[in-house]
Amino acid sequence: MTKPMPINVSILDKEYKIACPAGEQSALLASAEYLDSKMREVRDGGTIIGSERIAVITALNIAHELLHASQLNGELSEELPPRLKNLEQKISEALHDARQLEI
Repeated sequence: MTKPMPINVSILDKEYKIACPAGEQSALLASAEYLDSKMREVRDGGTIIGSERIAVITALNIAHELLHASQLNGELSEELPPRLKNLEQKISEALHDARQLEI
């Protein structure tokens, strides 16, 4: 097992050293970049003052995005099997009709 490597990330112009497992560096950097951009959006909105409050509001916004995406994924998962079954039936009927034309 490899030891996590420290990676430097910058969020709202502050540097943080984060322990990161091998092979996950690019994901960590992408996550930090995403967080930084979201925190800048909140800060630049002008209504929230203080980095701690910006972080909390940003965390709530990201949690909302995650829950919304998870809910949509769940709805699609419930909807997909009947749609696939319907599609399979249509394909079977089309193949059957095509075989009938060959005869």
